[in-house]
Amino acid sequence: MPAKLSVNLNAIAMLRNRRDLPWPSVTHLGRIALEAGASGITVHPRPDQRHVRFSDLAPIRTLIDGEFSGTEFNIEGFPEENFMRLVEEHRPEQVTLVPDDPSQATSDHGWDFRRNHNLLGNIVGRLKKLGLRVSVFADGDPDREALTIARDIGADRIELYTGPYGGCFDDPAEGARILDLLGETADIARDLGLAVNAGHDLTVANLPALVARIPHLAEVSIGHGLTGDALEYGMAETVRRFCRACGQDI
Repeated sequence: MPAKLSVNLNAIAMLRNRRDLPWPSVTHLGRIALEAGASGITVHPRPDQRHVRFSDLAPIRTLIDGEFSGTEFNIEGFPEENFMRLVEEHRPEQVTLVPDDPSQATSDHGWDFRRNHNLLGNIVGRLKKLGLRVSVFADGDPDREALTIARDIGADRIELYTGPYGGCFDDPAEGARILDLLGETADIARDLGLAVNAGHDLTVANLPALVARIPHLAEVSIGHGLTGDALEYGMAETVRRFCRACGQDI
């Protein structure tokens, strides 16, 4: 099956937040994305609400439940208590746990599974009791021991951090080297029974090679590159372009 596309709305929210105005509308553009073929919506509600605001979550949940049955809501973030309360209130289909410091501009690394074994084990157990699918952010290092910990704490999926891959847009040789590491990591995860997502700095240009190397890729979550393309092509056509880059016949 081709990888599914989840559209990250944080960049839309950041643009909206530049003014004390209700546009561009996060939910309206989310609706356009889902109508165009996206399989889900992703948000990362950071503590300072500089991107998606806590008040955006209920309308997105209502949009998906009311108009797009079968699509998914993915909430990602660092599992501090306020984040957990948001998850418990809005019950996304998937929770993606990332090791962000509040001061970070964006996610830029995966979990150290050895060091955070107990923290993640407790959090994942709490989320699984709610019946939620749990994905954990992982670097593209083919480290079987670390990925075994991710499986043993109860995670359903890893999300490969693809920032270094996306950063090689002007260095094909280095991009190919990093792609091979991502592929090896994904192969180990699959062998351990973990499904594989991916996200960060993915584009229409670099997605086809990623999905070719990881044919079992379940989902990609894309925000910055997709939002940038939407300024040129419009949201609906951009979503269709990204779906096709994922291998979807759309």
